[in-house]
Amino acid sequence: MPTKPSKNLDTFPNPHPGRDYLIEIDMPEFTCLCPKTGQPDFATLALEYVPDRKCVELKSLKLYIWSFRDEGHFHEDVTNRILSDLVAATSPRYMRLKAKFNVRGGIYTTVTAEHRQSGWTPSPVGLARETPGAAGTR
Repeated sequence: MPTKPSKNLDTFPNPHPGRDYLIEIDMPEFTCLCPKTGQPDFATLALEYVPDRKCVELKSLKLYIWSFRDEGHFHEDVTNRILSDLVAATSPRYMRLKAKFNVRGGIYTTVTAEHRQSGWTPSPVGLARETPGAAGTR
């Protein structure tokens, strides 16, 4: 049976719930449709999160992301919708989704949405994604 897109996000138990650690997932093939023109919009999604009790299962994430391909969404809405669905499925300590949409009419759009569990603060060394060329990085 062929694989089909799905809105279901499967999870599995965090194997190290006593430790803060960062999971980074890049999804360079996100597509949806412009709700005004019906033309395709392409984006790279960058997800980073600190799990609490659950982690997102990658195949279900792939099928979930695929499910937007034939749907019309504004960039701001789809980014926040995906983040909300991922937070609902995994209840992470921290999660950030950055959507970098390809050029459309000479304009690039990047939307970043963030969730932080109430009372959670990052460790002193920090868990944020390092920026290439930043001080202290190679």
